[in-house]
Amino acid sequence: MEYVTAVPHPRSESGEPARSGRRSLAVALLSGALGAAVALLSSRQRWAEGTATVAGGAFPLTAKGSDVTGVPAALAIVGLAALVAVFAVRRAGRLLVSALLALSGAGIAAAALLGASDGSALDEKAAEASGDTSATVDALSHTGWPYVAAAGGALILVAGLLALRYGGLWPAMSGRYERGTAAQRPRRAPKPVDPDRPEDIWKALDRGEDPTGA
Repeated sequence: MEYVTAVPHPRSESGEPARSGRRSLAVALLSGALGAAVALLSSRQRWAEGTATVAGGAFPLTAKGSDVTGVPAALAIVGLAALVAVFAVRRAGRLLVSALLALSGAGIAAAALLGASDGSALDEKAAEASGDTSATVDALSHTGWPYVAAAGGALILVAGLLALRYGGLWPAMSGRYERGTAAQRPRRAPKPVDPDRPEDIWKALDRGEDPTGA
């Protein structure tokens, strides 16, 4: 008779860390790469616009994200480098690189939000257009691109937090080129010594072999 028990069998949890590592790795790679692309693209767009009063009337002015602040674009490149470097280091080095990745995302978001209401770049252009160093821009307005850049920074921040939490489960670069690999390869057998060729005899003596085969 088959024995039946009401006690449930414990589920195997050995594969759960591996699945969590794969999922977090995929999300981190997608978030980091997409966030960097969004931040770089947003920094090239128009963030602010206004007019400057010159002798001929009102002169329209615009300012790109790179005119307002260069921090998002610079940190986006740093974030991309850190995202790649995560797989080149292990243990404490991976934690440091993951923290750099997270800080890059936070810095992009902070700089973009601060630049969303900044008009200093347009004031400088107004002073150049009018020839008056005290001139300021009129009818100042801002676009939504700074907030898009902040969203890109948030994606990079998510990638960094995932690397900090699950980075220990992620794979590292292969160590197939470590020392000792060449020593493990089998040596080729030396060619037989031809007694009629002096060079073969000298090579055998250099190897510490008896060229006579005795």
